Amino acid sequence: MNQTTTTVSETPNRKMVVPDEKSGLGKKEQVKQMFDNISFRYDFLNRFLSLGIDILWRKKAIKSLKPFQPKLILDVATGTGDLAIEALKLNPDKIIGVDISEGMLEMGRKKLEALKEKRIELQTGDSENLNFEDNTFDAATVAFGVRNFENLNKGLSDMQRVLKPGAPIAILEFSKPSVFPVKQVFQFYFKFILPFTGKFFSKDQRAYTYLPESVQHFPEGKDFEEIMVNCGYKNVNSHRLSFGICTLYTAVG
Repeated sequence: MNQTTTTVSETPNRKMVVPDEKSGLGKKEQVKQMFDNISFRYDFLNRFLSLGIDILWRKKAIKSLKPFQPKLILDVATGTGDLAIEALKLNPDKIIGVDISEGMLEMGRKKLEALKEKRIELQTGDSENLNFEDNTFDAATVAFGVRNFENLNKGLSDMQRVLKPGAPIAILEFSKPSVFPVKQVFQFYFKFILPFTGKFFSKDQRAYTYLPESVQHFPEGKDFEEIMVNCGYKNVNSHRLSFGICTLYTAVG
């Protein structure tokens, strides 16, 4: 079995991690295939590999939107719908989740069917070319998805476009802790434990080698805040969670 490789290519704005340069496919198509392949194990691995802390991160993201009382919410890179389901606590009229992976969406639809939840609609969609009119949504959310955008600026700009003026956005993304000994434990876990465990359970090696590589090269903190400002967002802030393992970015469109 040939081993897939993770490579980094330069763009004008940042380093872009490509799951497999030998595939002949662009990052977007590779990410789609990768998540289709691991969709059946995605929720289990999320809980297992994060020790359930990802649930608390999602709660914090949704709590940041509460003062705005949004009624129509867009959840980009919705995956299996975990953040969209958490957003129901805001008592919205409707939540639309979009994702390029039909495999992930199918798992999400099964969860919604079990919950008998009709307020969430999951659609196949491209985060960089959202199929919605300008100024449509009262809020937007993304959980661990912007790192996978093929064109980060385009994706952020298109989300800003579909937000109503002054509407909030909450973005969760992995980041790199800098405090001893969390930094050292995190690096060991991401480099050795996560790829091995992810491959064992999902049978897709590149998914869990791509994850630490993409986190390593993703612009975080002030760098990501600056990108958001350049994409038209206002009142941009970042909040490091769990000693910096995850960061919550908030802003208004």
